[in-house]
Amino acid sequence: MDYQQIIERIYEEIKPYEQEGKQADYIPALARVNPDQFGLYLNLLSGESYQLGGYDTRFSIQSISKVFSLAIALSIKGKELWKRIGKEPSGTAFNSLVQLEYEHGIPRNPFINAGAIVLADVLLTELENPEEFFIQFVRALSGNEEIDYSSEVAQSEQSCSYLNASIAYLLKHHHNLNNRVEDVLHFYCMMCSVEMSCKDLAKAFTAFARSSEPFSHGGVELTTSRVKRINAIMQTCGFYDEAGEFSFLVGLPGKSGVGGGIVAIHPAKYSIAVWSPRLNERGNSIMGMKALELFTTMTSESIF
Repeated sequence: MDYQQIIERIYEEIKPYEQEGKQADYIPALARVNPDQFGLYLNLLSGESYQLGGYDTRFSIQSISKVFSLAIALSIKGKELWKRIGKEPSGTAFNSLVQLEYEHGIPRNPFINAGAIVLADVLLTELENPEEFFIQFVRALSGNEEIDYSSEVAQSEQSCSYLNASIAYLLKHHHNLNNRVEDVLHFYCMMCSVEMSCKDLAKAFTAFARSSEPFSHGGVELTTSRVKRINAIMQTCGFYDEAGEFSFLVGLPGKSGVGGGIVAIHPAKYSIAVWSPRLNERGNSIMGMKALELFTTMTSESIF
């Protein structure tokens, strides 16, 4: 299959959407990003790779980081983790307070903000130096020692994280947060601020695509069963309250972030990452969603 020709054709077909939507301007640092950018990187497990556009440009991965924090927390806590976080799609906004209150402080899944804040709390409790451990884990997964946090993005995000603070205090009220709210929010914002390229993300998620092989990276050990469970949660919960639409149109496990990135995997076949900062009303990249829909359509390679 001529993947390079396919991704170039995809780019031509999605150009009519390149001015739709806008970047995540509620975070000041992200509002300054040039929204007219696009990158794609396809990494086949057989060893070949294909790329297009700004595939090597680094951007804030935001909620994609939640897959990494889930992997670490699950490796440490095992099934005990699910006493504090659920595994169901949310059906509401990723930063909903109403759902969290209704469900007595147990986040619906690890990929909404409440769930990711609990993950941050777990890592703060269990790791001696969580910031260092987290970034070394991401570097090990991607094979790139230059990946780092963006202090500018982290500070920018924390300066306006009033709703996340409300979520954290509500979790504290329901005894589902052990550390100080300020410390948890700082670490949460740091993880979201990590900057990676499409190439970095596709390479990092290769470990999740190899779901039938032992997972051992950067001090994190996961059984094949737990890797498959992470992939299942990506399938059902990876796109905020648009996860069903992504499954319907694309048919791959994946995770998006409001920095405009999307990464998806086909177990035993490939990992693919796309980036375009203009988002739809649910916080997902418009061109990224279109590109992945066309990719699985043109290649007939979805998990369905």
